[in-house]
Amino acid sequence: QVQLVESGGGLVQAGGSLRLSCAASGRTFSSYTMGWFRQAPGKERQFVATISWSGDSTYYADSVKGRFTISRDNAKNTVYLQMNSLKPEDTAVYYCAAALANWRRLTLPHEYAYWGQGTQVTVSS
Repeated sequence: QVQLVESGGGLVQAGGSLRLSCAASGRTFSSYTMGWFRQAPGKERQFVATISWSGDSTYYADSVKGRFTISRDNAKNTVYLQMNSLKPEDTAVYYCAAALANWRRLTLPHEYAYWGQGTQVTVSS
């Protein structure tokens, strides 16, 4: 089992940057495919990005491709989401998730077994 705690959210102006972190507990963090999702008020949870256990493979939603970068540091049990060129439509609660699965493009919430509590990102225009 793994527990996830997100941090790094906040209020930023359009065009700005934020870096989200997700700290994981447990000795098997490096075995998990990790993902970031987001959920805006009144909307379904939306896939943002995913990364393989080694960090060699990544996949992004079209809406964030070229602006967001997912990475991980297995020595620190942490996964990151660097968000640049932020837009008001990026405003949402961002969630970190973990899946004990071999690498493939996991883009659906039900494919992930563990979730953090979320961190709010607000982008003002």
